[in-house]
Amino acid sequence: MSYIGHDEAWAEWRRALSGERMHHGWILSGRKGVGKSAFALAAARELVAEDGIPQPEGDHPDIRYLTHPPKNDAEARKQADGKPYELARNIKIDQIRELQRRLTTRPTLGSRRAVIIDPADDLEPGAANALLKSLEEPPQGTFFLLIAHRLGRLLPTIRSRCPVLTFPRVSDADMDAILARESPQASADMREAAIAAASGSPGAAIDFVELDLGKIHQLMREVVDRGDPDFALRGQLAAAMGARPSREKQLAAIELARAVVADRMHGVTGRQIPALVETHGALVRLAGQAPTYNFDPGLLVMEIGTLLANLAASSEAANA
Repeated sequence: MSYIGHDEAWAEWRRALSGERMHHGWILSGRKGVGKSAFALAAARELVAEDGIPQPEGDHPDIRYLTHPPKNDAEARKQADGKPYELARNIKIDQIRELQRRLTTRPTLGSRRAVIIDPADDLEPGAANALLKSLEEPPQGTFFLLIAHRLGRLLPTIRSRCPVLTFPRVSDADMDAILARESPQASADMREAAIAAASGSPGAAIDFVELDLGKIHQLMREVVDRGDPDFALRGQLAAAMGARPSREKQLAAIELARAVVADRMHGVTGRQIPALVETHGALVRLAGQAPTYNFDPGLLVMEIGTLLANLAASSEAANA
């Protein structure tokens, strides 16, 4: 499958692959949902393939893919039974140590193997430091592809040892075309909301459509446009979110609110700017806290609504 915005990354990867000495560690950087995982898997297959050695169609014994484990033993049993299960928030040091034990053996089919860590910016501190040792002294024939949604969260010592392949945001026009193809059930308003919230990430936009955030987007814009002095719109916003929204829907709502505020920044001047910047900053902080804090869903949506309502009040005061 071809992904929009991958041409330059492929060109750089293949130049390195055809060179005399391939670097042993790479960082794939860009927003979540732009296709970095698919690129990593395809690039790893190109890396380990050798002339005269048949390559398997499915899982490859010389490609190791490391990501979040199940949250606990109960979730691990669900995984083993083929049921939906909850993931841990971080990639654990035990996973890296187990990987390192496996890397003491030779590759199975050829002379190369690839290790994909997705996402490397979710390594817990001990795991990141353990990985650093492998990057400093990589086993013979081993190459690392580190997927990073937030490059700044990687250890500087890891970043300094790996060239970076950058995956750019996708244009709104291309995003709309992708949504029309992949989510034909989505209305124009729903596509607009998904594109606004996804900030150039097709995967995120598709997730937003599946979470049905069109009504929530409309209510957020109404709150920013005219305020909510009687809390009626915030009540509707809570109802639209539902009594027990998933963590994914909660995170998506924060991103959607941030996108609504960012959209209001275009073309404003003077006294409106500080309130917009302050509200946007508060939503960014909330987005950073939400994956690890155990927020009450009802209180979270009211906090989002109050930030937007306060922004409307500040804008009215500035215009006055």
